[in-house]
Amino acid sequence: MSYEVHPSAIVDEGAVIGHGTKVWHFSHICDGAVIGKNCVFGQNTMVAPDVVVGNNVKVQNNVAIYTGTTIEDDVFLGPSCVLTNVSNPRSQVNRRNLYEKTMIRRGATVGANATIVCGITLGCYCFISAGAVVTKDVPDYAMIIGVPGKQRGWMSRHGHPLAEKDAKGLLVCPETGFRYQEVGDSLRCLDFSEEDPLPDSLSVGQKSYREF
Repeated sequence: MSYEVHPSAIVDEGAVIGHGTKVWHFSHICDGAVIGKNCVFGQNTMVAPDVVVGNNVKVQNNVAIYTGTTIEDDVFLGPSCVLTNVSNPRSQVNRRNLYEKTMIRRGATVGANATIVCGITLGCYCFISAGAVVTKDVPDYAMIIGVPGKQRGWMSRHGHPLAEKDAKGLLVCPETGFRYQEVGDSLRCLDFSEEDPLPDSLSVGQKSYREF
């Protein structure tokens, strides 16, 4: 076996799990789920049938990922965050053929206890704060706070607020010096491709959020 599963966890026959992935206590990976390499699924997590999870995804304790959800590489799902797949559930009405699609793009962070209403896309490297309730699409790098969730600015790929523009109208990450530019309703990094993995020299954080 090229992945690790705690003895208390259940992996159904038909699930596909990539090399180096770890599945911890009391978790359940259902038949038809496809999970990439080097992921971590914390205690009491669930991945439903037909869910697709990319590489290097971190799923913290008490998170259920329901059918209809696609998660790209490098996503972080915080403890007890909530994903859904039906907007108008009723116990008496079977809507299994109407599960709505939710896309969580590469590098996105969903904070602890946040709720993501189904049928939306969370953009690359967006940052959903703890406890936020997100009901609509989120742009790349957007920082979402509150109930209902609203954009309060931008977050760098390293998870730092991009507060003020420099003389050239660019936003600069205080940790890496990467420059970002607003493009329409979204943000783009000028110094490093969103598709490329971070080099080793940048993959370990050196400064906390509160230092800036």
